[in-house]
Amino acid sequence: MQKTDIEIAREAPIKNITEIGADLGIPTSAIHCYGPYKAKIDYKFVGQLANKPTGKLILVTAISPTPAGEGKTTTTVGLGDSLNRVGKKTIICLREPSLGPCFGMKGGAAGGGMAQVIPMEDINLHFTGDMHAITAAHNLLAALIDNHIHWHNSNGFDARLITWRRVIDMNDRSLRNITTGLGGDIMTMPGLPVNPSAHDIHLNEDGQVEGLF
Repeated sequence: MQKTDIEIAREAPIKNITEIGADLGIPTSAIHCYGPYKAKIDYKFVGQLANKPTGKLILVTAISPTPAGEGKTTTTVGLGDSLNRVGKKTIICLREPSLGPCFGMKGGAAGGGMAQVIPMEDINLHFTGDMHAITAAHNLLAALIDNHIHWHNSNGFDARLITWRRVIDMNDRSLRNITTGLGGDIMTMPGLPVNPSAHDIHLNEDGQVEGLF
């Protein structure tokens, strides 16, 4: 019987992230670890690479996954493994998974079969915590707006016209269309987008919300 993705991921040998960094010429001082298998690279170190020769970029995009899950990530990981196997120094760059789709039909976003990024569970569920930080920061701004309206509303906001939506990284059908503020002015919202979209929502110089969809 063919092994599942999770079985393959859990049985695979895994290197310490500092070993991987050393193979790529990244000094330990530039690696900020999140446990033994995940890390961020110091941005100052990235700036030191500006004078190095430019490498080659292969862009994998616009692939509809097959029923077996062979899509952009699986193809990218498999291509990266293949190039490394033939002696090319190769690094792949993937977006951080959104937690919502991981629990839906789409499933995880760390590849599949023998072409996976591990530890798969950590990457799909929490990774380095950036998504959760974006959620907290975005929803803090929403709470500040509500608090401003509740206590003095010196800017004269109309609660019925607020377009700054809260976000949550979950596919929750009941939150697609919600009404808040039932104890006072009612605010109807078109729904909560999953939080990866929150990083692009901002106020412009005129105080207008941009980046919503």
